[in-house]
Amino acid sequence: MNKGELIKAIAEKAGFTQKDAAIAYDAFIASVTDALKAGEKVQLVGFGTFEVKDVPAKTGINPQTKEAVEIAACKKPVMKFGKAYKELIND
Repeated sequence: MNKGELIKAIAEKAGFTQKDAAIAYDAFIASVTDALKAGEKVQLVGFGTFEVKDVPAKTGINPQTKEAVEIAACKKPVMKFGKAYKELIND
């Protein structure tokens, strides 16, 4: 399912127009992004949690030259699904 198909499915299930569903989708993505940038977690009970993990700096190896390369520390967005949601998928 791609973004367009998801918006169409949201519109059908919620009784929205596709335009309204697209606005809701964009607002959801923007809200989650803003919260993560602010260092907050977004917990959706029954679904999962969006959060940012700190990835420490490390030394990697360039596969072509076999030379050591320093990889800078960064922040990585992560989505962890909740137990209840995992159980729904596995039933």
